[in-house]
Amino acid sequence: MSITKRLGLHVLLSSILVLPGCEQRKTTFASYDEYPAYSGEDLGLSYSPQQSTFRLWSPVAKRVTVNLYRTGDGDDRTESLDMSPEKNGLWQLTIKRDLKGMFYTFQVTVDSLELHETPGIYAKAVGVNGKRAAILDLSETNPEGWELDQRPPLAAVGDAIIYEMHVRDFTIHPSSGSKYPGKYLGLTERGTRSPSGQSTGIDHLREVGITHVHLLPVFDYRSVDEANLDSPQFNWGYHPKNYNAPDGSFASDPFDPAVRIREFKQMVKALHDAGIRVVMDVVYNHTGETENSNFNLEVPGYYYRHNEDGKWSDAAACGNETASERAMMRKYIIESCEHWVKEYHIDGFRFDLMGIHDIETMNHLTDRLLKIEPSLVFYGEGWTAGKSPLPDSLRALKANTAKLNRFAAFSDDLRDGLKGSVFDEHAKGLVNGGTGAEQSIRFGIVAATQHPGVDYSQVNYSKAPWAREPWQCINYVSCHDNHTLADKLKISGEGKFTSGQLQQMDKLANGIVLTSQGISFLHAGEEMMRTKDGVENSFNKPDSINAIDWSWKDKYPDVLAHYKALIALRKSHPLFRLPSAKDIAEILEFISTPPNMVAYTVNGTTVGDSWGKALVIANGNTVAKELELPQGEWTVQYRGSWPNAQNKVKAVASGRVKIEPLTLVILSQTSAH
Repeated sequence: MSITKRLGLHVLLSSILVLPGCEQRKTTFASYDEYPAYSGEDLGLSYSPQQSTFRLWSPVAKRVTVNLYRTGDGDDRTESLDMSPEKNGLWQLTIKRDLKGMFYTFQVTVDSLELHETPGIYAKAVGVNGKRAAILDLSETNPEGWELDQRPPLAAVGDAIIYEMHVRDFTIHPSSGSKYPGKYLGLTERGTRSPSGQSTGIDHLREVGITHVHLLPVFDYRSVDEANLDSPQFNWGYHPKNYNAPDGSFASDPFDPAVRIREFKQMVKALHDAGIRVVMDVVYNHTGETENSNFNLEVPGYYYRHNEDGKWSDAAACGNETASERAMMRKYIIESCEHWVKEYHIDGFRFDLMGIHDIETMNHLTDRLLKIEPSLVFYGEGWTAGKSPLPDSLRALKANTAKLNRFAAFSDDLRDGLKGSVFDEHAKGLVNGGTGAEQSIRFGIVAATQHPGVDYSQVNYSKAPWAREPWQCINYVSCHDNHTLADKLKISGEGKFTSGQLQQMDKLANGIVLTSQGISFLHAGEEMMRTKDGVENSFNKPDSINAIDWSWKDKYPDVLAHYKALIALRKSHPLFRLPSAKDIAEILEFISTPPNMVAYTVNGTTVGDSWGKALVIANGNTVAKELELPQGEWTVQYRGSWPNAQNKVKAVASGRVKIEPLTLVILSQTSAH
């Protein structure tokens, strides 16, 4: 029988706890809304050499103890001490001696049931596999120069070009040349090279030109055994255990709690020094366990949503979903993100299944964190994986993005318009032989905002604009989920596409992403035709499937050159990064094209662009097409032509121009007409 059912938390009666020297204290309630909230920001451990104070919130507890250990695992408990109940559900214990180097757990008793031990949801340092919290001085984990660490400049959120990667994937392949393959430290190395001399690691990121790396989960998760890392293991990490501590599987020593913290900070600083910001993928929408999660071992049932029958609601399709709208869960999410910003200098957050969270919490979060650092980026998946009892109108769904103060949402509209639905491997989009995707592409180009040139009735998913401003739209064509872009294109072609065509399709897809308004998002390896051998869901697949093979740079130099060129153009020309929906509606104008093509002009004079006007043409056909140019003299600035073909700048008079198959062409006028 579950903890929740055994405790009868959905048939709640009134009871009173009386301890010696304490006032009477209510421990059961008619509903979760009646639970008293604790406003202090000191839950968990407060350490100094003179004393350690432990605090835990559990209004339903009848007893809470702190267990002290010498190590992070093993049978070496030294003592168990009772905590004292305070007001508003708080339990507290102060030990007046230096406990640095020790480990601890909390153990909560509710009614007559003693729950399992937990490191506590606020644990900031943990031992191997996150079983016990560690007592240490966080300031002693700072690497050399940490106090001087600075975030790379970012003039506007819309300037972000995000590159999503998994720490292990990026350096685990022998071709990476890393001395620390698969580790945090692998993302600190400069000068690493592949066997052929190609730059890898951080140097590759600098070469490509992205502004942010998005790290798949690096908080402590439960799906890799840190005590047995000599055995091959892999997981994306979407099974949260301890949200406020780094995962040990990427550390050189998972048994020493200070090592993972120090090496994580070294990674952040190295990326910052290279001019690259760091985004964390966070998964507050569900926990890896339910009954025995750290949340449930402190306050059974409270932190989760339930269906009317009392069973766990499961909009995450992982066994549970958290209740962000409840006071202490909202408080937890905000304080947890604040911890990562302050302690680890994190530059932004990607929220997994953001549609599970409530809008109010997301707005409180950004209001709080932007006071610390105004340039932080926030974005997430504006959907769920199942039904939730929280009404749609209150949730941070894509359709409600305009109600969010500073959050952006992923545009699955553009994603599937470009290459076909991710739920049908044979489905096609503009770049791989589909038809009827033009309006979905236009929708992505204007970053899901209101624009007179978009027929919203023809957009694949969204029949109305959902972004208030362009920076609220994350434009992308693939990510860690589903097939890689190269694999999707190959599978959808059913053997009919040539290697050259596949490369052109890859280039065209992200060529459109990188020239669209909004925030650009790339999946690691797209710039070199990354494959996972056709595996769609590689969350627990071996390195042979997931690793970045740096020999791809040798195999696809033209594809890599394309990405580098377009990223450089995007960064150099503000007309690709218009600051407002008003600007987009007024100075971006679509022009008529044959089927499976999209073309538009942008007047850059209003944003001070060195190009007075740009003309972008995307031909998704496998044959060349002619297009009537707008009036005036045009200069070809970029032509994403067939592999190894030269990209030559040349003048073109107004008239008809030939656009090669599967090609992106960018032209400019030095002054607007």
